[in-house]
Formats: sequence, structure tokens, C-alpha cells
Amino acid sequence: MSNPGERSANAALHRNVPIEPQATALLLVDVQNLEIAEPERRAHPAFVADLEARVVPNIARLVAACRGAGIEVVYTVIESLTCDGRDRSLDHKLSGIFVAKGAWEGQVIDAVAPAADDIVLPKTSSGVFNSTNIDYLLRNMGVRHLIVVGLLTDQCVDMAIRDAADRGYYTVCVADCCSTHTRDRHDAALRAFGGYCRTVNLEAMLAEIASTAR
Repeated sequence: MSNPGERSANAALHRNVPIEPQATALLLVDVQNLEIAEPERRAHPAFVADLEARVVPNIARLVAACRGAGIEVVYTVIESLTCDGRDRSLDHKLSGIFVAKGAWEGQVIDAVAPAADDIVLPKTSSGVFNSTNIDYLLRNMGVRHLIVVGLLTDQCVDMAIRDAADRGYYTVCVADCCSTHTRDRHDAALRAFGGYCRTVNLEAMLAEIASTAR
């Protein structure tokens, strides 16, 4: 049984902790050419159209604000470390998910492209914490707050948020900087992982970032 002091300390914990720029990173999950390539345009035209017209511009605004505040910007993309994909996870092999090392599909979409010194982590699983050394890197940089945006809300974004929360990061999802193939799937995912993060919209996140400069 916990003692009264422990219960009091736990009661004081909550998710609504404002970000601290020097201890915060923005993680862009799979905002890459694979999601706007011709196969995706044919299979999910409405998703791609909304991605290009709304979601990517939203992410671009957030990236600019983060850079202006000195917040680290980190990227992960689906991309193999080999040309033949032999390093892919079993799940990616079974699912037919393959982006060869150096392929155009593995590059970040131009509108939110990395700066010269940004970290870009290729992965071959849904969870960036499972198949990269992101946890090691974030801790080396003193990151405690992780803002997560990207694609797909109900797949790789979901995994990043849950795994980050499990590893002790204050995690924030910017809902209108994420997307998946249908609005129903997007909304269901936000509800499903809502207990692992603080969920905000872009305007609220921009205001919070701006407030740190005062």
C-alpha cells in the first residue's frame, strides 16, 4: 500500500503541462512522398487532396513556429536501410510495405522538408520507438515533451504517441496536423489514444509556443 505522501505526489501529476522549448521536440511521422504517390492518389484521392490542401500546410505552420522557438524538429519516414528491403520487419514484409533505401517515396514532402541539421530516422515498423534509436536520441537532447503530428493517425501516429507515453514523455497530439484515410478513422483514433496524450488543435499549439517567448 502506498503511503499518503506518495498518493499526494501522484495526485499532483497531470497531462496539461505546458511545453518548454528547450526540452521539447516536434516529431513528424511519415509525412513523406509515399503518401502522395500515384498509387495512393488512385486508392485514396480525398485523403491525398486534403493532405495537400490542409494537413501539410498546417504542419508547415507548426514546423515554422517550432523552429522560431528553438524547438527540435525530428522526422521519421518509412524507408529500408537496404535496396532490397531485407531489413524490413516481418509485418512490413507480410503487408507489402516497402520503400527502398534512397527512393523518392521515402523523402519528406517538400513543403515540410528537413533543414540541413535535422534528424531523419528511417523505420520499417509502425512504431518509431520499436525500430529506431529515437528514445536514446531524445534523451540525449534533454527532451521531455514530444509533439506528434503526421500520418496515419490510426497507425504510425497512434504507435508513436502510445510508446512515447509509456517511456515517460509528456506527449501532445496536434489533431489537425494528422490524417488517415477517412474522417471516421481519424476521429476514432483520437478517441482511442486520447488517454495517452494531450490533444490540441493547431491554433492552440501555436498560441502555446508563442507564449513561451514572452
